[in-house]
Amino acid sequence: MEGDDGVSSTTVAFRLRWDVFLSFRGEDTCYTFTNLLYDLLAKNGIRVFLDNDGLNRGDEIAPSLLGAIDDSAAAIVVLSLRYAYSRWCLEELAKICECGKLILPVFYQVDPSDVRRQRGPFEDDFRNHEKKFESHKVFKWRKAMEKVGGITGCIVQNG
Repeated sequence: MEGDDGVSSTTVAFRLRWDVFLSFRGEDTCYTFTNLLYDLLAKNGIRVFLDNDGLNRGDEIAPSLLGAIDDSAAAIVVLSLRYAYSRWCLEELAKICECGKLILPVFYQVDPSDVRRQRGPFEDDFRNHEKKFESHKVFKWRKAMEKVGGITGCIVQNG
């Protein structure tokens, strides 16, 4: 439909700021796999959000980080041996699942069934979280891990 000035009155489609949000545990993969993945995506014109600042113990997940998840079309989640050790990684993962984003999991030196069931390297981490955090929060994290562990993704055995 055109207005009096000949300009279309249809609204311009909303464009997200980021194509991909990268979720990862910095200590596990930041300086190896994740930086290589970021570089490869960026070189191919994909707008990638990568949080290199990290969070300190006791810090709350930054609103800007949650905003970046909202403002991304998809998420690549690099699930590593100690991913579930970080409550911030789990908060990110839960937020990604809540938003209904396209999720592309990378199982970095972990078995997808261990992610799905929170077994193997994730078992102790969740046991510790259950001692420190409210049960509804840990339940939300478990459901997010179960969901992502059930998505076909890329399995990386050697980084």
